Amino acid sequence: MLSYFDAYATRYRPYKGGAWCYEDGCIYRGLELLFEATGEDRWRDHLLRLAQAQIDPDGRLANYDPTDYNIDNILSGRVLFALDRWTGDPRWMRAAGRLGEQLANHPRTAGGSYWHKRIYPHQVWLDGLYMGLPFQIQLGQQQGDQRLVQDAVSQLRDALTMTARPDGLYAHGCDTSGAQDWADPVTGQSPSAWARALGWQAMALVDTAHLVGQDAFAAAGLARPTRDLLTRIISLQRPDGGWLQVIDQPQLPGNYTESSASAMFAYALHAAKDLPGAVGAADRAMAFLASRLQHDGAGAGFGGICLVAGLGGFSGVYRDGTPGYYLTEPVVADDAKGTGPLMMAVASRQLAAMSSDAEGVGPE
Repeated sequence: MLSYFDAYATRYRPYKGGAWCYEDGCIYRGLELLFEATGEDRWRDHLLRLAQAQIDPDGRLANYDPTDYNIDNILSGRVLFALDRWTGDPRWMRAAGRLGEQLANHPRTAGGSYWHKRIYPHQVWLDGLYMGLPFQIQLGQQQGDQRLVQDAVSQLRDALTMTARPDGLYAHGCDTSGAQDWADPVTGQSPSAWARALGWQAMALVDTAHLVGQDAFAAAGLARPTRDLLTRIISLQRPDGGWLQVIDQPQLPGNYTESSASAMFAYALHAAKDLPGAVGAADRAMAFLASRLQHDGAGAGFGGICLVAGLGGFSGVYRDGTPGYYLTEPVVADDAKGTGPLMMAVASRQLAAMSSDAEGVGPE
């Protein structure tokens, strides 16, 4: 897999024509973790080259508009703290400050959670938990502002409450205003449990555990729901080692084993290696992911990735969040939302193996 990652990063071009976006952040985060796991300069060098092209010396982010209030745009900022440690270049913390300013003004639900985007008002999606909250924790720790840390932890806890389903899974999104057609009239939840949304959620939880520490994580009431979620995810693993696009609907015609979510779950389960069954499930997932990689010499061929999915209106289509909807989105190869988490999963496995005293549910 490392040769695939190296070739992929070498030829990688910004996902949205150079504009600051979360898709690039998936690759950036993968490269950061690969450097931490291997110590090989090539991963750091790839990340520096790509990030410097998007952030000028004053910390301005390419084609970034904070008033979009798009929580997705925060994700790429997670690597800024590592880049600052590695180089000491002030541009990285200047950029982090700009993202922090967005969060300081970002609209919230009545309960205090960030809207997913300005164009999706009053909505909290599981995707956004990973996009924004670990960055806010790292920013608060960098600035010595515990209020930012506690606010992020509180938002994560509240999001679990508003999206929790009776079956132990979580709805993709919740519209706290109840205005969307996809929202349940009582709970505000969307109808389905989408695997990649749960993958974002699982990664947000284990990363938060690592960042704040196991004691604080448990004191915040997050350890048990994290363990329960990961245990439920293990129970839904398919015989091939992956997880279904609509994770709890094996009888749904056209349902398929989806690669990006499977990589995200592998990452989270490697981080939670003390959880019963986690190591075995993670190893089975890695074998499945390796089988999806058809390396052709140019680095292409990691397939089975859902290109995109969401809720509500987008490009003239209304995404209703029903199980059947998630099967209508294109399936592609080598997308950043799949390859980035695959990098993270490989790194997480190595980091877990390097730690002899890891406990809890966060990567050490």
